[in-house]
Amino acid sequence: MTRPPHGAVRGGRVLSLLLLFLLAACTTEAPPEPRDVAPAPAPGQRWQPRPSVSWQWQLTGKLDTSVKAAVYDVDGFTTTKAQVDALKKAGRRTICYVSTGAWEEFRPDAGAFPKALLGAGNGWEGERWLDVRRLAELEPLMAKRFDMCREKGFDAVEPDNMDGYRNTTGFPLTAEDQLAYNRLIAKLAHDRGMAVGLKNDLDQIPQLVGDFDFAVNEQCAEYEECERLTPFVAAGKAVFHVEYEGRIGQWCGQSQELRLSSLQKKYDLDAWRQYCPPADRGIR
Repeated sequence: MTRPPHGAVRGGRVLSLLLLFLLAACTTEAPPEPRDVAPAPAPGQRWQPRPSVSWQWQLTGKLDTSVKAAVYDVDGFTTTKAQVDALKKAGRRTICYVSTGAWEEFRPDAGAFPKALLGAGNGWEGERWLDVRRLAELEPLMAKRFDMCREKGFDAVEPDNMDGYRNTTGFPLTAEDQLAYNRLIAKLAHDRGMAVGLKNDLDQIPQLVGDFDFAVNEQCAEYEECERLTPFVAAGKAVFHVEYEGRIGQWCGQSQELRLSSLQKKYDLDAWRQYCPPADRGIR
């Protein structure tokens, strides 16, 4: 807080009122706008993000905590408990990004995954699809990751690579295999008091909207698929949406109509963002 200006004002009562006014008005930064602060869940209940809530998605680079967003979706391994605590003090809700459908050679627990679980590459360097049919082997590995998220104080989990059955994984995965695994992931999060999001996997939204607390989607506007996310919004659940190509003005209007929480981001998912807000607020 900045100090009030010096200078004598005659009259004790006038001086007191002036000092009270200055102390109330002076601050080093403006408070977040109402939609940029996420309400706390009721005692004993997990957080439930609602449609149109503002958010930031940053998975690389030095974490920028100055973004005016109600929700921060950040890397579960590289984000510290102190950073999560600082975000919570500022009124933000936090989502723990972890890959649940692909193995990443650069994670500290990479050696705990049996080689038999590892399939074809998923298009990203150092990553391979997991055999999600093997629930008994994957459950303790994912439970340990979710324990890490909970211990750091995260409100929710974003499990990535949740649609292996629609990709060339090296395994004969079926839609039923994916449903069983995705529901296991949702249960692991809920058992730890955290919300959980369904990442992409548009085809299974009708079956899974009841199991997940929000959705995370990439490029639904580019592929003309955003309307397929409406079951989440209809259920009062947020859809956190990102586009990488084109300009925000090309798709923001549709996002506003559908009540998506939408960002324009770069592929490396650093701190840079453009936010498509609810229709009554300008792009920023």
